[in-house]
Amino acid sequence: MWKSVSVGISAAMIACVGLAAELSVTENRWLKGVWPVVTFARAIRLPLDIVVQPQPTPGVAPLAMAFVGGRCKLVFSMRGNPEAHATLDRIAPDLLDAALELMAAHELGHCKRYLDGAWYSLPAGFARRAGGDRSQPELRSDILQMHATRREEGFADLVGLAWTRQRHPEKYAALYKWLVGERSRDLVPGSHHDTLVWLRQAREGTALDNKSIFSGATRLWTEGLGVDE
Repeated sequence: MWKSVSVGISAAMIACVGLAAELSVTENRWLKGVWPVVTFARAIRLPLDIVVQPQPTPGVAPLAMAFVGGRCKLVFSMRGNPEAHATLDRIAPDLLDAALELMAAHELGHCKRYLDGAWYSLPAGFARRAGGDRSQPELRSDILQMHATRREEGFADLVGLAWTRQRHPEKYAALYKWLVGERSRDLVPGSHHDTLVWLRQAREGTALDNKSIFSGATRLWTEGLGVDE
């Protein structure tokens, strides 16, 4: 849902301030909103960079995560991309900053899975789905990848909600409802961004309570796998 702008994190704020005059109003608004999550990533020493794509990127998710050379890249694709502003318009003004943080924390969930060497993998005791029927073996690989992507999106959504639970507990119910609405919009059941089975696990924010946003998400994610897989 939210996919990937990049500058070394240690120099990110300096670089972004220096580029402020070159960034659009929309880019600056997103950057301001996600900055608490960037600061958190820096504090726990995640190798995270911020990348702002300078070319037009129509049809690309405004915020995403990429992985290059063992580092995570939080990518802003907002130029010539109507969805960058449309996403902001779909969020109530009083929820905007917290929602942008949730989206950035979602991407941080992807980063953590990648750095842990767990990307696309399942916990012990869970088997991969077969993927496609035997009459269409050419679809097997694509279907398996879709299932794997869906699992990663489910984990990342839970990390975003765990962040919200820790940092904005008074807004959890409203942001949970917003996220469910986003995931339900134009939903194709079982597709890459159908994370509702995991979101249902997190209806009560207390289920995510943990000192670590990643640990809290992992427990519910695994429970969701038991339902979904």
